[in-house]
Amino acid sequence: MSNAETTSRLEKALANLTDWLESAALPLWSSAGVESTTGGFHERIGQDGQPVVADNRRARVQPRQLYCFSAAHLRSLPGDWDTIVRNGLTYFEHTFRKHDGLYGALASPQGELINPDYDLYNQAFALFSFSQVAASFPDATMRMEEKAVELLRLLTTHHKHPSAGFEHSDPPSLPLCSNPHMHLFEAALAWEALAERPQVWTELADEIANLALTKFIDAQSGGLREFFDHDWNPHPSEQGRIMEPGHQFEWAWLLARWGALRNNAAAIAKAERLFEIGISYGMSADGKVAVMSLYDDFSVHDAVARMWPQTEWLKAATKLAVVGSPQKRAHYVASATQAADAFLEFLRTPVRGLWYDKRLPDGRLVDEPAPASTFYHILCAIYEARDNFDALQKAS
Repeated sequence: MSNAETTSRLEKALANLTDWLESAALPLWSSAGVESTTGGFHERIGQDGQPVVADNRRARVQPRQLYCFSAAHLRSLPGDWDTIVRNGLTYFEHTFRKHDGLYGALASPQGELINPDYDLYNQAFALFSFSQVAASFPDATMRMEEKAVELLRLLTTHHKHPSAGFEHSDPPSLPLCSNPHMHLFEAALAWEALAERPQVWTELADEIANLALTKFIDAQSGGLREFFDHDWNPHPSEQGRIMEPGHQFEWAWLLARWGALRNNAAAIAKAERLFEIGISYGMSADGKVAVMSLYDDFSVHDAVARMWPQTEWLKAATKLAVVGSPQKRAHYVASATQAADAFLEFLRTPVRGLWYDKRLPDGRLVDEPAPASTFYHILCAIYEARDNFDALQKAS
């Protein structure tokens, strides 16, 4: 297939994904996915299009949905996004914010905080959602920035790791995790782009990028690990050997962004290596989708494929097509086309606007409710890929 044909295929796939998102997914999740009496967001919608109302609610899901609906407002899509975001933010603050200014982990369907424990992952998503609310609603920008700066101050004061990064739990426990730092990195880059005083976010982004480049990424293989001891060495248990293809892609996307911003060719090269690990070793037996996890020798640890790694594959491929090695541009565009095909496979549901979360090694999709937690990955990937594709077209 010629480069022009591959580019045309990618353009068509992105148009299909955008239409699915804007004509089906956003309308469904902004209606059935919202609890009308509280303004909070449901954890799952069944494949019949009805919300699963009995689920407890995780702190990480509420800000992810705030991000999605704020982004819809920023794109000027039809919908009462202002009301949805305002009510959702009120619910999140009232239900999950504790007296110490941090956010608890889990609430009951009735809005009672049933697990107040500190988890760095949840704070990272609060910071990230505040950035999207600030970007989408100018009248809220100052308030969101003040909230974000205060939350970062609390993290730095009470949960800073002695050398770099943050403790992920309180009291500190092992293994330490790269994953919540990835989302802190994402939040820092978002705030750096829009904050009135961006220096604190620039410093945070640089610290996490350097932690990834020196500790999270294995110096020999170039693969990114998940779990560490307290000195940021690979955890001595089997957990220390785990590498997730989805996170190779997600970190590749973030490091490519950061590398382009800082004119850091070494970071972009590391991102390209992460990407190659994902597509070389992280695919299913039939080569169609990215699986969940590998060992550090790149053998398969978990051959189940979930929806979200496909979205990160698409984001990384399109970003590297823009900022990666020009000689590899056709390679990245072709891989993005494969990622879009993988993405679309999970969307063949009875009710349009939902997705299947898991694909088994034999290729069967698991018939279970669609998790709201994945919507953030989906929406971000579609718009990121569209923006990257537009940048490619302008550059060509």
